[in-house]
Amino acid sequence: MAIGKAGVHIRFALAMNCVYILKSEKNGRYYIGSTNNLDRRLAEHKFGKTKSLKHLRPLTLVFMKEYENLGVARMVERKLKKLKNRNIIEQVIEDKDIRMGL
Repeated sequence: MAIGKAGVHIRFALAMNCVYILKSEKNGRYYIGSTNNLDRRLAEHKFGKTKSLKHLRPLTLVFMKEYENLGVARMVERKLKKLKNRNIIEQVIEDKDIRMGL
């Protein structure tokens, strides 16, 4: 799912607690985030309302995993961000799961 100046086709109607990973089509870097409403958050990224990512659009949603509450999702987000390891992020995307004891 691409997000950016060309638009976004959101296939979900999601109001859930989740961790998501976006990939910049501009520079190939990943962004890890968490939210309680994926539709809203993707729209914010699409319309450039996220300062840190505005210049990296278009973005593609490459991973999403739902959690029972936002607190758990935020904890997983922080742990993934602490790793700062592209190989681990790409393994999460490939496996379609976060394992690492998170």
